Amino acid sequence: MSAYRRKDLLDRSFEVAIVLKGLDGVLEVLGGLILLVVSPETINRIVAALTQHELSQDPHDLIATRLLNTAHGLTKGSVLFASLYLLTHGAVKVVLVAALLKNKLWAYPWMIAFLLLFIGYQIYRIILVPSAALAALTAFDLLVVWLTYREYQRQRYRIVARRRAAGRRAFR
Repeated sequence: MSAYRRKDLLDRSFEVAIVLKGLDGVLEVLGGLILLVVSPETINRIVAALTQHELSQDPHDLIATRLLNTAHGLTKGSVLFASLYLLTHGAVKVVLVAALLKNKLWAYPWMIAFLLLFIGYQIYRIILVPSAALAALTAFDLLVVWLTYREYQRQRYRIVARRRAAGRRAFR
């Protein structure tokens, strides 16, 4: 990010949102790597151990039973898919965030397109299974898209202004 100009609330919000996206990408890569080495049986045992106490107190606990049922339904293929999804999704985020933090103009439209693609998928998932958490994530992603577009316009304007100024100096 450019340090030579004063930063308003939206500039700082953009930087914070982008850093959060980068951290999320790192966590996704780590999660994908973990899933590559952990078997569905191990995941099942871990979830069973984590939910055992809650289910002993309330055998109908919604979250614990859903976690346990999901863990029981895992296959090697589904874990591999989740791993590859997290690895690619996280790696793309990390690369784009690093490029944005270095003010690489090409990264702005790519970040916008990437987020819009996943916003579309998230909306599809919300329609299938309504989720307040996914709705909040989608709202955050929409805010990041807008902030990224805003910053992209500002960066493009600065480049054009610098080129015009350089052109005027060349003719003097």
